[in-house]
Amino acid sequence: MPFFGLVNPAFLPGPSALPKAFMRELSSGAWLAAVLGSLQHYFVGLFTGAGLGVALGVLVGMSRIAEESTAWVVRVLRPIPGLAWVPFAIIWFGVTPQAAVFIIAIGVFWIVFFAAQGAIRGVDRDLVEVADAFGFRSPLQRLVKILLPAAMPGILVGVRTALGQAWMAVVAAEIFGVAGVGQRMMQASSLLATDIVVVYMLTMAALYGVLDTAFVAFQKWVLRWKA
Repeated sequence: MPFFGLVNPAFLPGPSALPKAFMRELSSGAWLAAVLGSLQHYFVGLFTGAGLGVALGVLVGMSRIAEESTAWVVRVLRPIPGLAWVPFAIIWFGVTPQAAVFIIAIGVFWIVFFAAQGAIRGVDRDLVEVADAFGFRSPLQRLVKILLPAAMPGILVGVRTALGQAWMAVVAAEIFGVAGVGQRMMQASSLLATDIVVVYMLTMAALYGVLDTAFVAFQKWVLRWKA
């Protein structure tokens, strides 16, 4: 009985209904297909958005000229939410996985960009002067030997934040018809199958928990020199 009979199960299912709903989805193959589809969109979008965010954030953080020349672009594009790009994603890519990847990449790009830019800007200038004293004067040498190691904690914090943001973007990217968890949730909600909706909500929470735990372990390994 859902919540002592106080809530209509059509609006919010009771906990006892979830195992049966999960087993139905699992036995039909719908759960595995949805999860695999979303994971593909998730990882490609995350790596694309985070990779571009780190690269451009580091570039802008290293150069005042680059920062000043791109400041107006950032001010114009940053306030636009990821969902606002959905019509363009459909026009440019159609209802395809590429459209979902585009939406997810947009969703994580700005988080990582500002984290990388701020981390590079926050590197102690004394370290740069020490690098000059030891002969590391070229931009590439400074980047590899000084800036990236010093900025890595801040960059990784941004990437970890992007892990969660990417899952939020997955649902938004798939609700317009791309196969995955988001599409399956919308199909279930249209039939008032709220137990299935909750199953996929919990699925996303579990997947994020696993990925976040793995990333924390990776973060500790990368930053083991700080221990």
